[in-house]
Amino acid sequence: MLASIDGPRMPPAAGGRPSSLVILLHGYGSNGEDLISLAPYWAKALAHTQFVSPNAPEPVPLAPGGYQWFPISRLDPREVEQGVVRASGVLERFIDRELERYQIPPERLALVGFSQGTMMALHVGLRRPRLGGIVGFSGALPAAGKLGEEAKSKPPILLVHGDQDEMIPVSALFQAAEGLAAAGLGAQWHVSYGVPHSIGPDGLQLGGDFLKAALSGRFV
Repeated sequence: MLASIDGPRMPPAAGGRPSSLVILLHGYGSNGEDLISLAPYWAKALAHTQFVSPNAPEPVPLAPGGYQWFPISRLDPREVEQGVVRASGVLERFIDRELERYQIPPERLALVGFSQGTMMALHVGLRRPRLGGIVGFSGALPAAGKLGEEAKSKPPILLVHGDQDEMIPVSALFQAAEGLAAAGLGAQWHVSYGVPHSIGPDGLQLGGDFLKAALSGRFV
């Protein structure tokens, strides 16, 4: 039986029923409270958007309050692929539940990930029939070789990575862009100079602008 996940939410700044949904996926050892902190930065530009940031399904050993989408000891491609495949069902179920909860059409949904959350957003999001967009911070593209045959949609994608990232090197950004291109998918990307394994002010601004455009259908 699949685990059930949930986490903190922020309702639309304009009040009333939301017309779009952003699901924020945190990284290894973090939690939903951490990534929901992005929502206030984007709330004004996305005034009719519901934000939700679920905790990943597995607690991280020896990290109180920390969760993981899957265990990871190193950036081994096979380990990452096995992890995202195993965790994908839980995330798929959560996405379906949230779309139904708010009565949001899939093209008005965006996934935003950080680090391990970016891996989940790319893996699951590209295998859904419809999606408004994906923003990935400081992550990587898992199972790139299978993407061409498994991808079911071509949503707009933005990848942002710090050039001083000590956890996932910035080369992962370029590898992800190449993997997406090889599968017939495009992506915008941006390198944040001087930024470590984090999100800089430029990334926050670009992410908000991208989400506003994606959720208003301007990339269609």
